Amino acid sequence: MLTRLFSNDFPRSRILAMILLLVFLALALTPFLIPGVKALNVAAKVLVFIVMVASFDLLLGYTGIVSFAHTMFFGIGAYGIAIASTRMDAGWGALAVGLLLALAVSFVLAAAIGLFSLRVRAIFFSMITLAFAAAFQTLASQLSEFTGGEDGLTFKMPEALSPSFELSATPFLGVSLDGRLICYYLLFAVAVVLFLAMLRIVNSPFGRVLQAIRENEFRAEAIGYRVVIYRTVSSVLSALFASMAGAMLAIWLRYNGPDTTLSFEIMLDVLLIVVIGGMGTIYGAVIGSALFVVAQSYLQDLLRLGSEAAGGVPWLAALLSPDRWLLWLGVLFVLSVYYFPSGVVGRLRALRQPPPRAPAPRARTT
Repeated sequence: MLTRLFSNDFPRSRILAMILLLVFLALALTPFLIPGVKALNVAAKVLVFIVMVASFDLLLGYTGIVSFAHTMFFGIGAYGIAIASTRMDAGWGALAVGLLLALAVSFVLAAAIGLFSLRVRAIFFSMITLAFAAAFQTLASQLSEFTGGEDGLTFKMPEALSPSFELSATPFLGVSLDGRLICYYLLFAVAVVLFLAMLRIVNSPFGRVLQAIRENEFRAEAIGYRVVIYRTVSSVLSALFASMAGAMLAIWLRYNGPDTTLSFEIMLDVLLIVVIGGMGTIYGAVIGSALFVVAQSYLQDLLRLGSEAAGGVPWLAALLSPDRWLLWLGVLFVLSVYYFPSGVVGRLRALRQPPPRAPAPRARTT
């Protein structure tokens, strides 16, 4: 059963398996372990980024394609939910219509970019995708009648997902069973299903071909695989999963705007998380997202405590000022790349493998 569930791709490291289990339990029990709005928002953001980063890893880590248009598909998913929810009555029908339309638009755009641009090599393809992403962000900002412009769109969710909805008047383990809790566990279930689906894709024969293309696309083409078709399908699948992640974020926030899903800073965050977690692992999306989002959310609080504790040393208190949290986040990233060049997952898996044995000396013959 577990073999099928994880597509025969186990962590291959006891430490990694324990960390993944702890992250899973922490996300599953966050509403009960750490009550509060901030902790729940951080956990929901981790779930969204797990799907988003894993979808980008499918593109970069397994196919070797560097695309900067990933946030475009992320935004399409979010705008699909937002526009449908504002144009229609707040309900499950609006969510279904918005998601289907977003997936259809992402499919068409990803296929077009793949077929017309993937024949271009390396940096030229990256620049084309960056141009697409910039154009879409400008378009979303200017079409205010549909997207709300720079102000974005605020919309309502189905009653069962709204914070005012109460499943039970009696709290369970001290936690109110309201629509916010239902919405969180909906995101949790969707994230688990999408993650396992991506794990299945990369471990299928199709995924093996993608890895062969990543290693040597000329050899893969010489064997008989149509590289452009495989790369295009990989781009489409990655875009669809990214759109699902955007829809998850819109459902949780009940708001979407250009800076929320289309910002280039989000693309940089995704790149950092992929590198931190480990490219070409899928599991790296879980580790990297948890580390990055938690550090991004709580680093200022930790620095504030450190600055207050070092009040007697003015220069140290100034260095630990919460206003310098980006500096310390950069330091943490540099250290993680230095000590984990293959990512956290790659490093932990390498520790499990014994060092290669030196060949036995040959006996001399006279």
